[in-house]
Order: sequence, then structure tokens, then C-alpha cells
Amino acid sequence: MERRTFLRGAVIGSSAAAFGGTLMHGAAYAAPAQPGAGPYGALGAADANGIMLPSGFTSRVIARSGQTVSGTSYAWHSAPDGGACFADGSGWIYVSNSEINPSGGASAVKFNSSGTVTGAYRILSGTRQNCAGGKTPWNTWLSCEEVSLGYVYETDPYGVNAAVQRPAMGRFKHEAAAADPVRQVVYLTEDETNGCFYRFIPTTWGNLSAGTLQVLQAGTATSGSFTWQNVPDPDGSPTATRSQVSGSKKFNGGEGCHYANDTVWFTTKGDNRVWQLNLTNNTYELAYDDSLVPGGAAPLTGVDNVTGSSYGDLYVAEDGGNMEICVITPDDVVAPFLRITGQSSSEITGPAFSPAGNRLYFSSQRGTSGSSSGGITYEVTGPFRT
Repeated sequence: MERRTFLRGAVIGSSAAAFGGTLMHGAAYAAPAQPGAGPYGALGAADANGIMLPSGFTSRVIARSGQTVSGTSYAWHSAPDGGACFADGSGWIYVSNSEINPSGGASAVKFNSSGTVTGAYRILSGTRQNCAGGKTPWNTWLSCEEVSLGYVYETDPYGVNAAVQRPAMGRFKHEAAAADPVRQVVYLTEDETNGCFYRFIPTTWGNLSAGTLQVLQAGTATSGSFTWQNVPDPDGSPTATRSQVSGSKKFNGGEGCHYANDTVWFTTKGDNRVWQLNLTNNTYELAYDDSLVPGGAAPLTGVDNVTGSSYGDLYVAEDGGNMEICVITPDDVVAPFLRITGQSSSEITGPAFSPAGNRLYFSSQRGTSGSSSGGITYEVTGPFRT
């Protein structure tokens, strides 16, 4: 069964139709994605914001680090990083981490139904180097500290409830989180050259105060089967979580993580790979590897944050490279979706779709200045396929 056949036949209610590999037991793995024509055509000339987009798409600046968000009295944070969108009545909210140390934390921007900014505010303070994270099905934002023995903080995008530290989810150099409502677990990446891939099983789904942290155990190949093993000491002291379980699979610089339809994807920046776990049969494979693109013509390098659309496309942001967000389609084609020009000392962070799927939010962490105080958060609107 080809991926496109599986995807078109998938019915997931209101959830995203997932880009996924073959899920039939014993079937051959699909090949990692290769360059080809993207679903939206070639990129046009840079617009007034310095962004190259396909025809029919437009960009606008939502916020700049250190400057007041338009229409509010709130100054946007430095080094904007991981983000997500949350429905808010007829409007929505975009949350964004701040990857600075000390301070860090996270902020939110509120939009009405027409996309006008109506508010901005802080949702997490006093933490360190909040890099990526993930959205929960109960509409909280998991903000992850990318420091040794870092914590996960559960925050309220609506700015009502105080943020809560979640030590049961493990203390390590956290990156991203992705919730799996089917198995009632949260997947976690670790930004170490010999990092691991984890899942947290809450004692009660919807309550992250207690549970079991497990690590993925597998061979050294780029495909095969995997199992989960309990991490004896999630607090990571005196032995780091990644060193506690024999046979835990090592990944070179875990970054973004995304779940949909019995599949979880995560990226590793050290080797420019997108990994795919097929959760119904406990197998893993490569969804993308720049070293497997013939002729050194890989369009996607510096793989970092990742999100998915309701259609099943993956959108992968580059940390460096040529400052692109690339799309990986269900047909295993990888192509540039946008490029930010004039910001070669920055990285793209926090891609996330609005609830309707027609607006994509992301940031250039260091903007044109190359400094964490120069971050810029953008919105791209257009005919995204849904």
C-alpha cells in the first residue's frame, strides 16, 4: 500500500489526516522523501517582509522582540521559539516560547475571527531557555526547557491559570512534546548528540502531575522495530535519563515532534533527518534524510521544528540552511514552501497553523540583527490545502 492510498482512505474525524508510512504488518518501508515539485508551485520574489512565497500567499509581521505588539501594550519576548495555536471562541491564540537563559518563559498573542490582534500577554516567567514544546488535547501548552536537567512546564494559553512545573515528565535537555490521545501518552525529544526519544504515560490522562517516563529501545539501524522501557529515575540525577536504560536508541540532536493518526515524527538536527514511528506496529523508519538525496541537492537542511497540516503535509523549519520552511507531502515529495531572505544569522522556529488551517505562524528567532533581541514573528495566509 502506498502512503497516498492509505492517507486518502483514512478517516480521523476532526483530526489531521496524517502523513504516514505503510502501516501494514510485514510491508516494505516507503522510501524517504525526495525533492520534487511542491503542491503550491515555485517561490516568488521576496515580498516587503523579505519572505519568498508561492503565488496566492501573503505575509505579515505579528510581533518584534522588545517592541510592543500592535494594538496592545505588551512588549514581545526575545528569541521566539516553539509555538502552537489554540481556538478561542471565534478567534484563536498563538503561543510562543522564549529561548533565553535566564528568564525564558512564553507569551501569547490573541486574534479575533478576522485575524486582528486583540491582546498579548505573558503565560510563563522565570524559566530557562524555553525552546520547543507541544499542545495538549485539553488546550494547555507544554513549554520545555532546553538545559541540562530542564523541566516541562504546563501553561495556560488563555492567561487565566498559573503555569505548573511537571517534574514527572523527566529532567533532561528537553525540546519538543507531542500528545497522542489514542495511547494517552506524550512523546518527548531530547537535544543531545546522544539523546533519546521518550514517552510519558500519565497516571490519569489529562493530568500530568504523575506517571511513568519511558525511553525508546531499538537497534542501531535506520529502520526496524522498537519497544518502550521504563526510565528508573526520571529526575536524571545522578545518572542522566539517556544513560539509564541499556539499548536505548540514541538520536543526534532531537528537535521538533508531531503526532497525527497513529504516527509520530521527530527531527534530529545533527544528521538532518526526519524520523517516523509507526505506532500501530511499533516500527520506525526515515521519513527524510538529506544524505539520501542524490547529487547533494537536498532542499531541506538544518531540520528543526515541525508541524503538520490537516491535509497531512509536514512543514519542517530550518535552523540555518537557507532559512526555509519545507513541506513534505504524503507522496514523499519534499520542496520549499517559503524562504526568509536577509536573515542568514537566524533560524526559523515555532511553525503552527491556525485552527482553520489557513494561516501559518512562525518566527525568525534572531531576525535581521542576528541577535536574540531581534526576533520577528510572522503570519502567512493563503490557500493551504486542507
